Amino acid sequence: MNLIYNSDQYSVVEFGADSGREALRFGGYEILDKSFKREIFIGGDMAESFRKSVQELIATEPSIEEIDEFLAGYDDLMRQPVHLH
Repeated sequence: MNLIYNSDQYSVVEFGADSGREALRFGGYEILDKSFKREIFIGGDMAESFRKSVQELIATEPSIEEIDEFLAGYDDLMRQPVHLH
């Protein structure tokens, strides 16, 4: 597990690939929307697509606002509420 992005609005944690688990075949990502206290875990083919899109975004040397805008594209998929213990 590795925190790869953290802004006032979003955090992204990367989970390493695990060929023994289909959901983590390409690794996985947890995206947390701090303002609305919700998250999503993406794995499998979606994780591979996310990684590719992030690599393309990083190549453009984006601002924090542009990265947050990219991550906002996943807002509709975030249905899991965050519970702090």
